[in-house]
Amino acid sequence: MTANSGNLLPVYMVADESFSMSDYIDNLNDGLTQLHGALLGEPMAAAKVRFTILGFSDDVQLRLAMADLRSENELPQLVARNRTAYGKVFEDLRARIPADVASLKGQGYTVHRPAVFFLSDGQPTDGDGWHKKRDELVDQNLTSAAPNIIACGIGDVKAQTMLDVATKQEYAFVSTGADLGAEIAKFCAALTKSIVKSGRTIGSLQPELVVERPQNFKMAIDVV
Repeated sequence: MTANSGNLLPVYMVADESFSMSDYIDNLNDGLTQLHGALLGEPMAAAKVRFTILGFSDDVQLRLAMADLRSENELPQLVARNRTAYGKVFEDLRARIPADVASLKGQGYTVHRPAVFFLSDGQPTDGDGWHKKRDELVDQNLTSAAPNIIACGIGDVKAQTMLDVATKQEYAFVSTGADLGAEIAKFCAALTKSIVKSGRTIGSLQPELVVERPQNFKMAIDVV
């Protein structure tokens, strides 16, 4: 029997790298750098998290894979590219997450339900087919280790779209400000708090996913 190596929460940061993010991608990279620094200052919480960064546009690019952030010197850079294909994200995650969880379990870890933090500044450009792919991802009968999805929209994203992406109404948020750079910073700050607070609970008697609403964002359900 494999000894229990500990308890882990896989976290996936899924970031829009479409062309419309060109003026704000540096804000997102800066926010992730600050997240990294904050997690280095919370080693007990960071130890309970494995962090993946995916950038999506016409396809999905793996920027960081299942990292223990305590061991990373710096985080990779996201790059603004082309369009906004939501379907590619959910296809990728449906293949990636079960494989990642199986790998961690093979190393002896107890793995909690993964969390996907999804950020987009625009409506999907790949039609409506992405809804089916999203539904297959979160269906526990179809996808082992089906994740929770926290969806945050800025810019031109419609509140209903974020509700359609998120796994719970309370996990869908939209920004209220016109300064997208500032809104991205708020998203990154909330992501940091969510990871730290969730990491602190993993391995306790009451492990839970803690989701912080970004400052000045609204619940999407209140905007529809």
